[in-house]
Amino acid sequence: MELTVYLAGQIHDDWRNQLKEKAAKKDLPIHFVGPQVNHELSDDIGENILGQQPDKVYRDDAASSINNFRTQVLLHKSDAVIALFGESYKQWNTAMDASAAVQLHKPLILVRPKTLVHPLKELSNQADVTVESIDQAVEVLEYLYT
Repeated sequence: MELTVYLAGQIHDDWRNQLKEKAAKKDLPIHFVGPQVNHELSDDIGENILGQQPDKVYRDDAASSINNFRTQVLLHKSDAVIALFGESYKQWNTAMDASAAVQLHKPLILVRPKTLVHPLKELSNQADVTVESIDQAVEVLEYLYT
């Protein structure tokens, strides 16, 4: 049984690659998808497709609509979602993707450090599983195959 798992979370470090490597070492049959991790492309995609925008607000809006389309398609096709909340970056997109997973009744693993227990308490209670590390998230996935 191969699963498709959407990896929601910030795109400024390599947590996705770390998680994928850990899953591969356990030989888990999982296909991972997620947001556009090329930050420049994500910011530029609206103008790349729709042409020059009159200002930064319209530029961001154009890119956002295309990125949201991509996210919606990939979330709908996913069997489960892992949403990672780190401490270093603002987490608006992660919160939006995790909430969308809850609304779509997608099984959700929420990864968050202890320092974020209070601000994420409601979302954590909506998730199927809440863990503190990507290692623990991979162990949850591994348990599916045990």
